[in-house]
Amino acid sequence: MLNLNMRSKNLVIMGLFLAYIITCVVALCLGDENLNPKELLSYAFGENEILRQIIIDGRLPRIIMAILIGMLLASSGAVTQNVFSNPIADPYIIGIASAATFGSVLAYLLKLPDYYYGILGFVCSAIFSLAIFKVSSKASIATLLIIGIAASSFLGAFTSFFTYLIGEDSFKIVAWLMGNIGSASWFRIGILILPLIFCLLYFYAHKNELNIILSGDEEARNLGVDAQKLKINLLIVSSLAVSFAVAFTGLIAFVGLIIPHTVRLLLRNYDNALVIPFCTAFGGLFLLICDTLARTLIAPVQIPIGVLTAFFGAPVFLYLALSARRFL
Repeated sequence: MLNLNMRSKNLVIMGLFLAYIITCVVALCLGDENLNPKELLSYAFGENEILRQIIIDGRLPRIIMAILIGMLLASSGAVTQNVFSNPIADPYIIGIASAATFGSVLAYLLKLPDYYYGILGFVCSAIFSLAIFKVSSKASIATLLIIGIAASSFLGAFTSFFTYLIGEDSFKIVAWLMGNIGSASWFRIGILILPLIFCLLYFYAHKNELNIILSGDEEARNLGVDAQKLKINLLIVSSLAVSFAVAFTGLIAFVGLIIPHTVRLLLRNYDNALVIPFCTAFGGLFLLICDTLARTLIAPVQIPIGVLTAFFGAPVFLYLALSARRFL
């Protein structure tokens, strides 16, 4: 089994590397103004100002932002599933993303600077995460679903009300709520990079403890791990990841659900030492592919990226819910 896992891991790494190269090249080439690989090379070795604006100021920041957001959402999804010991515990489904959205829209309504969107979103999502963890720590999948749907609806009502109060800019908020990476910039990437590094390092640093808590709180206690404290800390950091993702790109559903299950299936392994880094890598690739499709399928019109991720994710969610019906 170990040899099979090692072979699978090496194949997945090679496939990921090639997929990233191909997808990045395609994403750089396609858009309102299509480029060919020769033009990309001419930019690399020349000084074409028009190409510089298209590539450096337009497409490259968007590519990097899509990868970073995908990494945050997928890794936080994997951790959230472990914390709740629940296969459908995606930040979007259980309402964490809705809480972050509520905080971000509130910051916009109060006319706070951009970086407060993530901060206020984090405060709201962290409080919500701890509350739902307290309420549903011993809940079934059905109960968690009901709590998540009810909480998302409640927070969504307030978010819609705040959006209405915003007035003339409400259309921008609605477009943002559907998921949008079009506002990517080098400045926003600079703000996002520190929370990204912190969250990913924190998740990976606790990979062994995450494996232990899968065996149950009592077993974790016997091995010297304070499961409750660990879960709370992981939820807070996961809320930080989701809040910054939401602040910059709006609601992008199901990434934290699709990717962890896909990775575990490909690796045939539940060891978080593998699952977390591979979820991070696959999440970035998945969202980059979705964003490339979103801006090119019916160009020059851009599809909200949240629409595409929901298109892929809803069937996966339905399958998981039906597969887990014996626990309902």
